[in-house]
Amino acid sequence: MKLQGEMMVPPWLESLLSTAFFTICPRHRDTPRNECNMYCLDCMDDAFCFYCRSSRHKDHLVLQIRRSSYHDVVRVAEIQKVLDISGVQTYVINSARVLFLNERPQPKISSSSSSSKGVSYLCEICSRSLLDPFRFCSLGCKLVGIRKKGDTSFVVGSNKKNEEEAMKQRREGITATRLASKQQGDDEELRERSPQEMYTSSASTPPHFNSRRRKGIPHRAPFAS
Repeated sequence: MKLQGEMMVPPWLESLLSTAFFTICPRHRDTPRNECNMYCLDCMDDAFCFYCRSSRHKDHLVLQIRRSSYHDVVRVAEIQKVLDISGVQTYVINSARVLFLNERPQPKISSSSSSSKGVSYLCEICSRSLLDPFRFCSLGCKLVGIRKKGDTSFVVGSNKKNEEEAMKQRREGITATRLASKQQGDDEELRERSPQEMYTSSASTPPHFNSRRRKGIPHRAPFAS
């Protein structure tokens, strides 16, 4: 199982997810744009800045990491060229579609509270609420899912059909659950009132007639003497 999981995950991914980004580059401390927000898939080393890319990684495959609410994200247009991101929730931030690298801290949500708030989709690993019927909230959670289940992969084009089928089943399952809950609520409402009570309540309601009275001759009040 471990060997199979390693075949589903590129060798640079775990290093990428554990790398600290947006620190000051030690080689270019006194220059602008010196934050380390890039990662080389060929070298699989620490993050580096804009100037290091042009001097040390000119012909290498490099990803640029961005920030959203103090969390690391990567553009879908870049990462999907080297990684199968199917099953991972994506977001549109500053007109660009991105996904998160790692799980984000969040308060634990119970199943009862999530159902009462209308939360339909949850990450299979960390239970974070999702906007769409995806399986994971980040690349890190998908990595954990591969290690645990092995039913998906990061290899480009390897499991697109399986992911589409899984998403379809999630949609159908959620729809069936909603219909069952609605039906159960309707049944309970009907059980609260017996047929006799329903007949009595309907029979006790007086019929409403829209009759018009014919106006009579108006009478004036006598003048005061």
